[in-house]
Amino acid sequence: MPIDLPLLESERPERADAAENRRRVLAAACRLFAEHGPANVSMDAVAAEAGVGKGTLFRRFGDRASLARAVLSEHETALQDGLIRGAPPLGPDAPARERLLAFGRAYLEFLEGNVDVMLAAEFGSPGSRLASAPYAFYRTHVTLLLREAGCGERADYLADVLLAPLAGSTFHYHRAVRGLSLEALQDAYDDLVARLLAVR
Repeated sequence: MPIDLPLLESERPERADAAENRRRVLAAACRLFAEHGPANVSMDAVAAEAGVGKGTLFRRFGDRASLARAVLSEHETALQDGLIRGAPPLGPDAPARERLLAFGRAYLEFLEGNVDVMLAAEFGSPGSRLASAPYAFYRTHVTLLLREAGCGERADYLADVLLAPLAGSTFHYHRAVRGLSLEALQDAYDDLVARLLAVR
C-alpha cells in the first residue's frame, strides 16, 4: 500500500506581507545564528535584526526552538529533494539497503554543518523533534525503505531506531564528547544498517 511522504510546509497560501516578514526573519536568524551561535541569540535580537515587531515574531514562530526548526527546514530542502528526486543511491532507483546507507551518510553530513541549530530546535518542549514535520518526513522515508528491505510490520519501529542516532544531541555527544569523526560516525551508521538488515 503506497504511502505519501508528509509535506513539510502547509499548502495554505501566505499573504505577501506575511511572506516578506517570514523571509526577513529567517534571513536574520540565519545571519545571527552563524555569527554568534543559536544559543547566544535572543528572539529580541532576531526581531531587531529583521526589522519586525517582537509580537510579529512570537506570533509566527512561538519560541526560539520553533524558529530554529524553521531555519533548519530552509537548509534541509536540498536533502529532502535529493531523497525524492535525486540521483541514486540517495534518490530513487537504487536498492533499499543502498538508499538507507546513503541517507544515513547524507544526514550525518547535514548535521555536521548544522548541529548547533539542530540543538536549538531540539531544546523545545519534550518530544518536539519526534512530533515535527521533518521527523515525520524522514520517518516515512526510512519506513518505506525498511519495508522494501523485508522488515515487514516491524519497519515502523525500526525506522525510529535508525533515526535515533541522527538526533542533534546524540550527534553532538559523539563529536564533542567522544571525539568521533564524521567519517567514523558514517561508518558506524553503515554498520548499524548492515547488522539490522542482516538479521531479517
